[in-house]
Amino acid sequence: MTLFLRDVTFYDWRTERLLRGDLLVDNSPHGSLRATADPPPAGATVIEGGGRLAMEGLTCGHHHLYSALARGMPAPARAPRNFAEILAGVWWRLDRCLDLEMVRASALAAAVDCLRCGVTRVIDHHVSPNAIAGSLPAIAAALEEVGLSHVLCYELSDRDGPAAAAAGLDETAAYLASGRPGLVGLHASFTVGDELLAAAVALAAKHRVGLHLHVAEDIVDQERCLADHGRRVVEHLAEHGVLEQRGSLLVHCLHLSPDERELVRRSGAWVVHNPESNQNNGVGALHWDGLDPARVLIGTDGLHGDMLRSMRAAFLSGQAQGGLAPALAWQALWTNQRYLERHHPAAARRNDVVLFDYLPPTPLQENNVSAHAMFGFDARHVRTVIAGGRVVLEDGRLTGLDEAAVMQFCQEQARRLWEALDQPAPKGRP
Repeated sequence: MTLFLRDVTFYDWRTERLLRGDLLVDNSPHGSLRATADPPPAGATVIEGGGRLAMEGLTCGHHHLYSALARGMPAPARAPRNFAEILAGVWWRLDRCLDLEMVRASALAAAVDCLRCGVTRVIDHHVSPNAIAGSLPAIAAALEEVGLSHVLCYELSDRDGPAAAAAGLDETAAYLASGRPGLVGLHASFTVGDELLAAAVALAAKHRVGLHLHVAEDIVDQERCLADHGRRVVEHLAEHGVLEQRGSLLVHCLHLSPDERELVRRSGAWVVHNPESNQNNGVGALHWDGLDPARVLIGTDGLHGDMLRSMRAAFLSGQAQGGLAPALAWQALWTNQRYLERHHPAAARRNDVVLFDYLPPTPLQENNVSAHAMFGFDARHVRTVIAGGRVVLEDGRLTGLDEAAVMQFCQEQARRLWEALDQPAPKGRP
């Protein structure tokens, strides 16, 4: 059914204009969103905007949906002292305990979180070494149940042995062959051997997609690469053809040399900035100099689903590094959608809309929208969300599923996961 939004102040990120008037939202699979001066068509559902702010649904440039059940999880026996110990003691310990029911619960919980923050599209990076087969379709189904579009991948790594690496390649190949939007996922280079890296690049080339991997998040990535290969991370990836795959996502990119920055800038790869995760792990901060700002996305790295919060964190982190204009962080937020439209158009729905219950105390104008985004409207103002042309959040209430029942299921799976975390660490197996 066609939706008619009456009297909204619509921010068009493509033109950077504010348009006051009515919007017509088509709910067909490739539906459109357009301003109209005509009355509502017969049979249309009318939503009263009251002049409030509206914009397209937001996109998360990098998520780890599987981390949703980690909130409040049992701490490791010994507090991690560095990034390598955080990985081994927290995240690798958790991901080895996941089964498909936990994977589904994680995706549902994270999707609801995203939706309530006005996020309707997610680029995810998944890993569950003891539940690989069927994990990507399970995530896709959960996201679609909530109403989110998606670009998925499985994180390939040698850290859980050759059988798990082979199973990850099989899962990736099957998912990409299904025609759904996806990427070839990799863990950071220090857990990926040359044979697996070559197989991943070949798979990406076969399906004409990019790779999605963490790059120089911590200095340990550079140290291991120099010790193992005699070259720096981006140089190593470039030699193996990663940068040649259009649409590759290089996540973090904190510890890059000027030469590596130039390699990234000249390539077709995109950088994904995750400011709060960087701060949480104490790994450093992104330096924008030498990068192409038109190819810097923003993600959450699994901490949450609030992209407006992440954008604000990117701005504040940039300020701490010597200054970052609000408009540049605001631009990076919409670069997420530019990336989808260029490389994954099937996931870049144009009939997703967020309506904010935001009454600005100062004039909201085309030249100051980014300032209102930094210091004014945020997730608490999300009132109504339209995804794929249908209303999925109406006046703060989910319309397509029983949220209480979903969260009860998620809590049950979280308890199972936490009980597993108290057992001896399982070995990786497909």
